[in-house]
Amino acid sequence: MKLSNLIVVKNDKEVTREDIYLADGKFADKYKTDNIISFQDAVAYPSFINVHDHLIGNWLPLAGLNRPYPNSNIWVEDMKNSFSFKERDKYWTNDGSFNLLKGNGLEMAMLGVYKNIFSGITIVQDHIPKQDDRYYESFPIEVIRNYHQVHSITLNNWWGGNSLEKEFSLCNEHTPFIIHLAEGTDKISKSEFAKLKKMIPLRNNILLVHCVAFDRDDFQEIKRNDVNIAWCPESNFYLLDKTLDIYTVIDLQINVSIGTDSTMSGSINLFSELRFIKDRFPDISPRIIFRMVTSNPAKALKLKDYSGKIEKGQQANLLITSIKSNDPYENILGLYSSDIHLMLYQGKPILGLKKYLCHFNVIPEEYYFYTKNGKEYFVIGHPERILAHIEQCLGYKKKFAFL
Repeated sequence: MKLSNLIVVKNDKEVTREDIYLADGKFADKYKTDNIISFQDAVAYPSFINVHDHLIGNWLPLAGLNRPYPNSNIWVEDMKNSFSFKERDKYWTNDGSFNLLKGNGLEMAMLGVYKNIFSGITIVQDHIPKQDDRYYESFPIEVIRNYHQVHSITLNNWWGGNSLEKEFSLCNEHTPFIIHLAEGTDKISKSEFAKLKKMIPLRNNILLVHCVAFDRDDFQEIKRNDVNIAWCPESNFYLLDKTLDIYTVIDLQINVSIGTDSTMSGSINLFSELRFIKDRFPDISPRIIFRMVTSNPAKALKLKDYSGKIEKGQQANLLITSIKSNDPYENILGLYSSDIHLMLYQGKPILGLKKYLCHFNVIPEEYYFYTKNGKEYFVIGHPERILAHIEQCLGYKKKFAFL
């Protein structure tokens, strides 16, 4: 397949005008083909990576009436008493095991997957206790399965899993170890980094989520040990009225990536998160932000087949959108779902304008078709069935801003 007439953002340094070739689900060298899609006023990006989400937590409205919290551990308990949490559980029917192949767990997670799909994401890290392989094989995009996790220092693995030390011992250098850390502004939050260092050595396979209570010395130690950070600013401001010192993180060239967190505390989706960052931190270079949703998370998550760049031999994970800014990097900071012309995961169409679907060998019944702003779109799977089932379980209409 040949995709032509595009501005192509290959990475954070290289923007060209050239054709993109796809073969066997990967970016390929130029070759002769009659299967050509020609675009107009469009820009192509490596599709985005969400470094931190909780797929089963993507419910609305936001939870938490006693903000700002001194730390997120207090919010976790407060959340359990919220309308949103209780309403979600009427549908999820969680038996307390966090086995997401039970009840409506998988469908609940699929709802979170659609939040990601509608904001240009083809790879997402779902921070939850490890699931059976059938869970990760159930989705139309990649939900990372190569990782070990702990919820946090203070709450340990209250939701399931081994001890922190055991989870870390199961990781090799190619397996991310992921933990919420220092998500707060109080003494408890500030003490967590020191506690972590007593339990495990700092290594470059560690991904620390939030780090709001870190000071410059902490960040310098992170840099020396090549540790990765997940930044979820909208969630941080909602819960804590503060986020990490992102300027120090950028100054020290720490590998930092953007995550959405769940919609119970965080943004509606990644596009919303990027607009939030643009408004709150207008002096951060769009190129830097672009790295935070492409190559940086690819490194942090130890991805083997996708570098977050458009390059030969890599998975053909591609996002083609409208041009809304003369700067293609700044362009991503103003996107909405309706700006997506075409999105591919390993060369397979996931979302886009209906007129492009005929170029692919697909089964139409596997897609949902809808109209927005007078244009016809497709999306893989059937989010409308999930929504109908939710409404059946609740007994009333329910809206999700990310659908």
